Amino acid sequence: MNTSGPDRHEARFYSREGDRVRCTLCPHSCLIAEGRTGICGVREVHSGRLYSLIYGLASSIHPDPIEKKPLYHFLPGSTALSFGSVGCNLSCLHCQNHSISRADPRGTGLNRISAKDVVKMTESSGASSVSWTYNEPTIWHEFTVDASKLVHKAGLKTSYVTNGFIQEAPLRELRGVIDAMNIDVKAFREGFYKEVCGGSLAPVLETCRIAVEMSIHVELTYLIIPDHNDSGTELADFCRWIASALGREIPVHFSAFHPDYRLQGVPRTPRSTLDRAYELAHREGLEFIYLGNVHSADRDDTFCPKCGELLIERDGFVTRQILLSEGSCPVCSKEINVVL
Repeated sequence: MNTSGPDRHEARFYSREGDRVRCTLCPHSCLIAEGRTGICGVREVHSGRLYSLIYGLASSIHPDPIEKKPLYHFLPGSTALSFGSVGCNLSCLHCQNHSISRADPRGTGLNRISAKDVVKMTESSGASSVSWTYNEPTIWHEFTVDASKLVHKAGLKTSYVTNGFIQEAPLRELRGVIDAMNIDVKAFREGFYKEVCGGSLAPVLETCRIAVEMSIHVELTYLIIPDHNDSGTELADFCRWIASALGREIPVHFSAFHPDYRLQGVPRTPRSTLDRAYELAHREGLEFIYLGNVHSADRDDTFCPKCGELLIERDGFVTRQILLSEGSCPVCSKEINVVL
């Protein structure tokens, strides 16, 4: 059903400060005046309370291969029913979904759905999981949490495709609610986050750490943008941080940039840069490294990091075969970081 505008649903994670409201969902901690929204554009103060303007409002509902998220080690070969809304708490100059991330929730073309609808649609589609994606799911917090709890009761799984820009308290509410997260680490320098994304890096790294601590399955994506976040030093620092803070078994996706939104003048990422990132990550000891947005031959396949045996063969977003034996390598019996 289409709707011409949002209903208000009281938000969580806010406090009163005088005649304003402090939102504590994301690290911006917006101090919002009556009748105004925070940076995300979808959380509004009305009569001294904070409300979500997108509870149950979807801009996009579509079945996708789970590999498209990209999640290569979570239910490989399965389908996820993907849901997106509008708005974002970052303002990336290269946003590839700017038509919804910058959209007004009062606009037309949004579909009103309930948490029960999410379960029904997922079951009808034959998908194994729900993926909250397309725009930033953390700003849809109240609805994604409510719906994901029902999805779990139906015996299905859930995932976030997220920028990781969320405060600790709401993040910890996702324990047992969200099964997997692909977290987009946009660069490994604070300057990039400030100038290109309108945010900061440190909270994103903390999200990665806490999500792993909470036993959420985590994969990382790093979009390599020429002359912005592609230096060998920055990529090496990123890889060393993964190995030390999260673990060498965390899957990492290096993806190619293509010109979009306000970075139209930046060239596409050369294949040589992606290969350099792959080799550098391998030298730093990361066990599962993938290349995205390019035809990468066997660099989107999964190999045993101990004996080199092919474990999962892919062709783009299509999983051709899974050769694991109960989550372990069939040759050397090494346990693999994968959710089957």
